[in-house]
Amino acid sequence: MPTAGKAPDTEAIGPLLAAPDLRDAANGWLAGLAGERRLADKTVEAYGRDLRQFLTFLRDHLGGPPALADIAGLSAIDIRAFLAARRAQKISGPSLSRALAAIRSFARHLEKTAGITVPALATVRGPKKKHALPKPLAAETALRVIDATQIDPGESDPWVAARDAAVFSLLYGCGLRISEALGLTRADAPPAGTDSVLRIAGKGGKTRLVPVLPAVADAIGDYLARCPYRLAPDGPLFVGARGGPLNPRIVQRRMAHLRGAFGLPDSATPHALRHSFATHLLMNGGDLRAIQELLGHASLSTTQVYTEIDETRLLDAYHAAHPRA
Repeated sequence: MPTAGKAPDTEAIGPLLAAPDLRDAANGWLAGLAGERRLADKTVEAYGRDLRQFLTFLRDHLGGPPALADIAGLSAIDIRAFLAARRAQKISGPSLSRALAAIRSFARHLEKTAGITVPALATVRGPKKKHALPKPLAAETALRVIDATQIDPGESDPWVAARDAAVFSLLYGCGLRISEALGLTRADAPPAGTDSVLRIAGKGGKTRLVPVLPAVADAIGDYLARCPYRLAPDGPLFVGARGGPLNPRIVQRRMAHLRGAFGLPDSATPHALRHSFATHLLMNGGDLRAIQELLGHASLSTTQVYTEIDETRLLDAYHAAHPRA
């Protein structure tokens, strides 16, 4: 996280080609992003580059360095011309959306600090987002991925295979994000052979309770019994080969190895196990709101994407089996 009051890295974002009043306002906005809003350094730099590109476009579009008065007089045509120019440079849809978000954020700053409004921004819509469905694993494949004997047939230390199987079991059996699983401490480990509950701190500091199946608790217990390191109660539950916190890249590399060994597509990632958790629950009659709570989604609309996966599966089955399809 950036330090409060830290100045933006102007070398990283390039010069702001604008009149002094607009340049001062832009620098104040960037400083506020880093200090008051405490956005990550990379986010501040990305927003700064987006604004620099917008101001550079306006300089050429308007015939001179833009000033605050020019921003207030922008029309929807001006903003759409900027987006079209960026699109002509083969800029992706997500990058265009971020640029528009940066301009809107800057406009809100101007309204707050200088009383300048840009009504045209309300009439400009960003590029449509491509709607990509999550790609879950088949149930039998997911079960192979969480089997220590399947994921590492004697190629590394048994405790390493047990550790990776325990991590994958949490992703598939509890629907955790990889960061949530690797954020658990030794004291969080559920007792083996029992039904228990994990308290998970998810995105945005939101806490949720997640039930742990005995099979998942047993996988964690097997790892703990084999682990050669003494784990402190407040230390990480999952450790690397040298005893430090387990790096998520190690888990991702294990899954990449499994893709090759099992002939899985590139979409078979650790996060696909979380998608598989939600999809398989829904396919077997799980309640959508309950799945929302288990996943830690703030909005039900985020969880509803899994209903589309199930509809697609049903349509595929229909077209494959119905004699009139």
